[in-house]
Amino acid sequence: MAPITDAYESRVTKDAAIIMRRDPVVYTDLTKDPGPGATREQLENFKRDGFMLLENFLSARETKALLQEVERISHDPEIARRDEAVREPGGDIVRSVFRVHVINKMLSRLSRDRRLVNIARQIVGSEVYVHQSRANLKPGLFGKDFYWHSDFETWHVEDGMPNMRAVSCSILLTSNNDQNGPLMIMPGSHQYFISCIGETPDDHYKKSLRKQEYGVPDPDSLRFLADQNGIRSMTAPAGSIVFFDCNAMHGSNSNISPYPRSNVFFVFNSVDNALGNPKYGLNPRPEHVATREDFTPIKPVEPDYLRDVSKQMDR
Repeated sequence: MAPITDAYESRVTKDAAIIMRRDPVVYTDLTKDPGPGATREQLENFKRDGFMLLENFLSARETKALLQEVERISHDPEIARRDEAVREPGGDIVRSVFRVHVINKMLSRLSRDRRLVNIARQIVGSEVYVHQSRANLKPGLFGKDFYWHSDFETWHVEDGMPNMRAVSCSILLTSNNDQNGPLMIMPGSHQYFISCIGETPDDHYKKSLRKQEYGVPDPDSLRFLADQNGIRSMTAPAGSIVFFDCNAMHGSNSNISPYPRSNVFFVFNSVDNALGNPKYGLNPRPEHVATREDFTPIKPVEPDYLRDVSKQMDR
């Protein structure tokens, strides 16, 4: 039997497996002052749970400006024709717009907001770049579910991300409540890597961004993770943010309420964890799904620009 050279092997056997995490969760030394960003207590909780929910992080004006911009780009016919626009399964409603940190000026500045970048730096213990970004739209009555998954499993297999040294940030632009399909996370699940079954087909991303069929955990593993600490819904008012570990098991229900759910999503990856080759001979996913062309560290900006924009809108 050949030796295992990949600590997080997945999609290569007929059996699923639960593998203990081998990487740190918070790379900053929490016995010392963690510096600007989250508090030591918040980082300790993140280390334990795999997520951090910060309510009312953005002001009402900032949130309003961002929501209006996301709604504008989601209805922009030029953007709808781009590869970055992903539609709902079986329909033409825009589900996500990818690479918003590049194609949109306001969201580009948001991705560099020092308040977000500082927390990301604390968690991964280094400078960061944006691995992936998107505006997620879950319109009332039509928004479909996102099934349970670990992002790292996909990023490791399909993008060649070496280690669990990335963190996701979801910015809630509308109220996320029990009725409109909020993000759900299994606390503590980030400590276990679920090795999934099924060989990944070529260009899997074209279907997986609409509905994932590979890299999906098996029912027994999901039950094991849920039995540990249950499931938490990230319900919070608009303007709140959720940081969650790249390996946290998460998903969301369909939105059959009449009220939309809109979020902006950034993945901050350590510059010391830049992508290698995808696993098992897969072709790299396109740049709008996984950044490969530029791993330059983010230069943080002050958040005042959002207040200026929203003040002009309120006049």
